[in-house]
Amino acid sequence: MPLHPACPRVRLVLWSVILLVCSLGWASAGLAQSPAKTWKTLDELSAQALQTLDLRTTTPRDAQIPYLPAEAYPFSPPYTAEELAYLAFDLDAPRPRFSHIWLSVVQSMTADGHILGTLKNNTAILYHPADGGALMRLPAGQEYMRGLLQFTNPPAADGRQSLWMEYRTDQEFTKKQDRYSYTPAQRRIRRQPQPRRETRFLNDAQTFDDLQGRDPWEFSWQLIGTDVLYDTVRFPDTRPTITLTRPDGSSYDQDTTQIKMMGEGYPAYRPDGGVETYVVEALPRPEWLSDYYCGKLLYWIDTQVFYPLRVEQYDRDGNLLLVSERLARQEYPEDGRLGYTPLIFLFWRTDLDLLTAGVHDYHKKMDWQSDWETYFSPEFLRRGWLVSPNKTYADVPRPDQFYLRPQLYPDKFPNQRHIRLTPRVTARIAAQERAGHLVFEVNDQPSAGPPTGGSRRE
Repeated sequence: MPLHPACPRVRLVLWSVILLVCSLGWASAGLAQSPAKTWKTLDELSAQALQTLDLRTTTPRDAQIPYLPAEAYPFSPPYTAEELAYLAFDLDAPRPRFSHIWLSVVQSMTADGHILGTLKNNTAILYHPADGGALMRLPAGQEYMRGLLQFTNPPAADGRQSLWMEYRTDQEFTKKQDRYSYTPAQRRIRRQPQPRRETRFLNDAQTFDDLQGRDPWEFSWQLIGTDVLYDTVRFPDTRPTITLTRPDGSSYDQDTTQIKMMGEGYPAYRPDGGVETYVVEALPRPEWLSDYYCGKLLYWIDTQVFYPLRVEQYDRDGNLLLVSERLARQEYPEDGRLGYTPLIFLFWRTDLDLLTAGVHDYHKKMDWQSDWETYFSPEFLRRGWLVSPNKTYADVPRPDQFYLRPQLYPDKFPNQRHIRLTPRVTARIAAQERAGHLVFEVNDQPSAGPPTGGSRRE
């Protein structure tokens, strides 16, 4: 007997199709009003736009370090895709490129409405070279940064600390970090094994490489076009304010509807509020990353200060794996583009439908040079001295106030982007865009439990 439309199975199929179609439109439009088409391929760029770009993928090499471009950092237009990548490298990691202390809160949200812990920490950062240009010239194996992380929440983790050193790498020297951890209950300092670059942190969407940043010389780069972004990290309609902390330690409630992608001082907003970006494709170089977990990455890099506002990761089969979006602001204008600091990083693992958000505020500049060996040594961990008495208040209070999933923009650059989602994730996206906040029960389908696997975040 033929199935009648009233049959529950048919209703479910029809409803799934409707949600799929609607979600593509909602994901493209989102909460911001933007022109129907914001992106351009290379063939569509105007002669004026092409004046700032060098489309060559093979360029002269540095005489001393042949895998680096010959032109001296910070380069000058017209820019190659590789040069854009090196400029973005300065601002790619979730920390500014100067010595400082930050306050941070990291939270993950499952698709069925569980916040997987609230990790707060105070972190001190010591940079030796001032910018990525100096880092490029360092010999492989030389240390360029130290970090001291002190947990302040949850209570069970209060007092736990980590110290790490980061190194300049090449094909022979591949070690990125040395890391030590300290637990007050054991009063022991432990040296940690080298992290696996593809391993997710426990209960989080992001991997070690997502937090460490990727060395641009390990990838080949190609410009695929330009785009205009109208939003990145999006607050739900259920969260009108976020409490942030200034470098002097004072706190204030920020209207979330007034937060801009690049902060208030960014000089290159379009009249309609958009930010113009270069879109660059990164492919792992087989001689450097023979078995890398990402088949490729796409970067949306703003055209003014070269900040990577959006990054998409694709697996080895070419399917979208993770979307990362950022909000930034210029807290130290005297430092130019290097005075920009990250405010919020959002990671969305599409196959798990797992969101992880990190908020960084405070960003107090520090001059550690006179006593850096005291603070940034393994023995300092035993003292239990907090590098800052302040704590962040920027955590998400409840599940329905968590950040929205990033937009998918299914129409953009279809030759380079393959997006495959399950019907269930598609339905959740549609419900989110319709409601203006995360929706955890869709179509009465059973919800999955919290994701498993990954390594512990320290």
